Amino acid sequence: MDADEREIFQFLKTRAGDFTAAMEICRRAGSKRKFHEDPNWAKPVLQRMEERAILEKDLQGRYRIKPIARKHKKQWVAPDIAKILAESGVEVEGEGVADDDYYENL
Repeated sequence: MDADEREIFQFLKTRAGDFTAAMEICRRAGSKRKFHEDPNWAKPVLQRMEERAILEKDLQGRYRIKPIARKHKKQWVAPDIAKILAESGVEVEGEGVADDDYYENL
């Protein structure tokens, strides 16, 4: 990933899997100076990241980090029960964002 892609990726990681509008990403992911020089600076980068399957886009044109595809569907577990299971050695996984290395290799 280049520097612009890293900025966008780090910003979207803070959004916890929520879809975010491209204009908000342009405004908040980079610096104020970058936004004032070119208000649409992130749009080509977002399209490139979508083509590489790092991001996914919904029908309204908003973006988020693409979650990892799971081989089998996991059932939701309450946080307190997940804690008890983790203490007893049972691994409980939820759908989420992978490590940065996973997206670096895409």
